[in-house]
Order: sequence, then structure tokens, then C-alpha cells
Amino acid sequence: MRDLAARVPAPWGFVLAVFVATKVVLNLIGVLVLAAWDGVPGAPPAAEVGMRAQQEDVSPHRWFSLWFAWDSFLYDHLARLPLDRPWPDFGFPLLYPFLARAVAPLLGGHTAGALLLVSNVALVFQLYYAYRLGGRLLGAERDDPVGGRRFTRYLLLLPTAFLFQAALTESLFVCLALAAFWYAEQRRWLVVGVVGYFLALSRSVGFLVVIPLALVLLRQHDWRLTGRSLPRYLRLGWPLLLVPAGWLTFMAFCRWQSGDWFAYQHAQEKGWGIKVQDPLWVAWHALTDGNSADALRVWMAVGMLVVAAVGLRRRADWPYLVYTLIVVLVPLSMGPAVYKSLLRYLLAAFPVALVLARWARAGGVDPWLTAGLAVLQGALFAVWLAYWTHLII
Repeated sequence: MRDLAARVPAPWGFVLAVFVATKVVLNLIGVLVLAAWDGVPGAPPAAEVGMRAQQEDVSPHRWFSLWFAWDSFLYDHLARLPLDRPWPDFGFPLLYPFLARAVAPLLGGHTAGALLLVSNVALVFQLYYAYRLGGRLLGAERDDPVGGRRFTRYLLLLPTAFLFQAALTESLFVCLALAAFWYAEQRRWLVVGVVGYFLALSRSVGFLVVIPLALVLLRQHDWRLTGRSLPRYLRLGWPLLLVPAGWLTFMAFCRWQSGDWFAYQHAQEKGWGIKVQDPLWVAWHALTDGNSADALRVWMAVGMLVVAAVGLRRRADWPYLVYTLIVVLVPLSMGPAVYKSLLRYLLAAFPVALVLARWARAGGVDPWLTAGLAVLQGALFAVWLAYWTHLII
């Protein structure tokens, strides 16, 4: 067994061990929480009975079905829609359900299982790229394994990181974002463009990641921006045009199927009442309207912005600060309709874990920070499983 473990390339041994350990722990906690919740009078609430039935339809095994909630069933619907007739649903980018559609035949056509498989495979690669990127950004030397392991651990300790395991887009989006930044740091810009193309197809905010990626390129050339340097940036960074091209591809699909380039926007407005608004006003509204759940969500967003602003203030870290601002403020710009899903969207802010991993290097900080984040995530996981307050999603 030791000889076999020694043959596993260095990052993958750690990555697979962390993945398996996290999955076992969260599944065990999930099953125990649901079993305990069965004994609570009035559980599940009347509004949740329908979703519980949908989970039962996915699988009678709770360790499996607990990872499906709300949007999971919409993704499952998109993965099963026939392709030989006009496409009727434009409310979600299609990379995630279409990947599940491709995988489903390997699972006997079980699209829900395919969704969960795609999420978990993406999580494995997410941990790999986190290890690589963390080792580069945190180590005193390039590709420091200690920094890589610490960043990977804190990424999994973010308050709602259990959602990486769910049949949702979080693990796929963060995997692609980490990969894009890793290859950008490696100056492999064509690979960055290809990864960024799919990043933009995975979630609407993805095409905006071209901005911090361009800042990485600018930083690599000492932030020079002159007429003489522009040809070099164009020669090296032209693949970044593939990032917004990913979203334009989805818009073209909408135009082809519905005659409307903005079918996604209109579906979001009609289905969820989402309209672009000032994110600062949206945050202030949550903090002052008297709804404690909304206020809690927004305070967590504010906390993540503060951590990022303090921990990423060095010029070398500006691309990651700008990325964090984008993935936090853009969801808030959707208006009050976003409150129920805000804690989910905040999970995309992986640079916060980078900052925490840096702070954890101080003597005595790591065990306390680890314990505090683990308790917070455990509490939020239990709340998510119960669906009593819709605090998450």
C-alpha cells in the first residue's frame, strides 16, 4: 500500500485524500442531521414537502439525495430536454447540464447522477488547481507544497464550501476559475483563453473574469501600459478574447433558438424578478429593512470584501482583489431577489481562502481559525439540510 501511495504524483495523493475525507465526513453529518430532523414536529415545513419528494425521486438513499436542492432539479430538467425540438428554457447557462447530458449514458441515462458526478469530478480538479495556485502564491519559493495544502484546506473551510459537493455549479465554476488563474500565472495564455471560454459558459459572471486575468498579464510586465507595450499585450493576451466569446456563444444559442439575443436576461427577469441594480443599494436595503436573514447574508458578503481588501492590498494581489469584487458585487447587482442565494454565490470568492491561509501562518492562529470555520460551516450545513429558513439557496 505504501509503495502504491508513493507512486501517486505528489499533488494527487493529497488532493484525493482530502476529497475522500471531506466527502465521508459531510455525508455522515448529513445523514445524521436528517435523521435527527425527522423527529422534529412539523418537519419538513409544508413549503418543503415538494422538494423532499423530488429528492426521493432522485434516490431513496439520503447520502445521495441530500446533495440535490432547488436549482439541482432545474439542471436535471435541462439535462433531459430533447434536442430535436425548439429549446424552451434560457434561465441558466448550459455548460453544467450539457456536461451531465454527455455523461448520463455512462450511468444508464441517470441525469441526476451525472450532475453529481460532474460536480464531484470538478471538485477533484478544483482541489488540484487550488494546490498548484496556492503553492505558487503562498510559498516563499515557487510551487511550495505547504502553501498549496494550506490554501486547499481553507478553500474547503469557507462557510458554505459543502456546496462544492452538491449538484450545483459551484465546483465547476471555481475549478475553471482556479485553472484560468493558474495557467495565467504560468503565462500559458492560449490555455487561459480556452478555460476562460468554458468559464463564461458556466455562469453569467464568468465572462467578467477576463478583467482580473488581464491584470495578471499587466502585472507580469510591471504594469506598463504605453503605446509601445500595447503590441506585446495584444500578441500575448489575444486568447483572453475567448473568455467573453464564451458568453457570446450562449447569447448566440439564445438568438438561434428564440430569436432573442437577451433571452437569458428576460428569463431571469420573468422567473425571479432579477434586474440590474446598484449593488451598494441592494446591500444597504438588506441591512436596514429589518429582515435578519437577509442582513446576515449581506454581512457575510461585507465580511468577505473586508478580508479581501485587507489581505489583497498589495499590487501583486490586485488581480485577485478585483476578481473577488466582481464575484461578490455582481450577484448583489441582481437586486433583492439574490438574497436567498447570496451565500451560495459568495463561494466563488476563492481569494478569501488565500488570505485566510496567509493569516494562518502566524503562530497559534491556524488551529483556532480552522476550528472556528469548521463549526460555522457545520452549522450552515445543518441549516441547509433542514431548509427551514431558506438561509442558503
